[in-house]
Amino acid sequence: MLSPCPATARWDLVFASVNASDIRISDKLRAQVEHRGAAGSAWLAGLPATIARLETAWDMKVGRGYGSGTEAYTAEAVLADGTEAALKLPIAGLEKGAREARMLDAAGGQGYVRLLRWDPETNAMLLERLGVQLHQLGLPMERQIEIICALLRKAWRQPPSGLELLTGAEKAAAMAAYIETVWNKLGRPCSDRTYDTALRFLSERRDAFDPKTAVMAHGDAHAWNTLQDPKANGFKLVDPDGLFIERAHDLSISMREWSVELEPDPVARGRERCALLSRLTGVDVEPIWQWGLIERLVNGLSYLEVGPTEYAPQFLTVAQAWAHAS
Repeated sequence: MLSPCPATARWDLVFASVNASDIRISDKLRAQVEHRGAAGSAWLAGLPATIARLETAWDMKVGRGYGSGTEAYTAEAVLADGTEAALKLPIAGLEKGAREARMLDAAGGQGYVRLLRWDPETNAMLLERLGVQLHQLGLPMERQIEIICALLRKAWRQPPSGLELLTGAEKAAAMAAYIETVWNKLGRPCSDRTYDTALRFLSERRDAFDPKTAVMAHGDAHAWNTLQDPKANGFKLVDPDGLFIERAHDLSISMREWSVELEPDPVARGRERCALLSRLTGVDVEPIWQWGLIERLVNGLSYLEVGPTEYAPQFLTVAQAWAHAS
């Protein structure tokens, strides 16, 4: 963490100008860029110029990247008054970029990272600087789940009037379309029963969407998207997908993660984890289980389609076991 610098500090003592050699990206972000072909390459090549423009517009300096983003380039930033922040630049054309900014603005820092600036042209976001990711703290899985569930319960609420988010019905329909499109393209990487069960579950979740009980939800609440909030001695969520959906979907992300902990009996241990999530939040078990299987299948297919492919089997194997147990 950088120490705050006074407004009169010389910028060259804080950060040097960002150039191509400073742009560090994760393997998954690189795979996403390559998947987008020429458009992705152009976005990556243009990052130094985009950052330079934002430095002038927002009166800040940007340092080296974190090297951990999966759908965006992220880096440390310092404002002219010494405020420490973080810059996020989503991949060009990423559909959820504007939705994420609108949701963070609506959240106002309650349970979520606070949005300081937003550039509609690039969907770049300047965010408050938070601490380390929950997964870096070495806590047992059960404790991490408790922290995530407590944070979600704090963050769940009805969205303000006029806020456009992806509904639960739309999310289910989009995931079904993705599975149907990619399944054959990838050579049917799991059993037909896995495919059929996931589509049946998605049909049920689509029909179950109820705006009276749906909440403004994160959509990808895992231990990498849960960061320490040093100022409040707690945690905040980052990188929301921006959904208006049933609570069970947010809980299903914890069903999708921690694959090793499901061994050697993914069905029994999956049921135990599902029951834990239900106890901690009061949400019914069945929709958590259904969304969990769906998320594992879609995540596995995405890794096969986009990469890195070596991560796919852990998701697809469990999805198949859960489907055959359903």
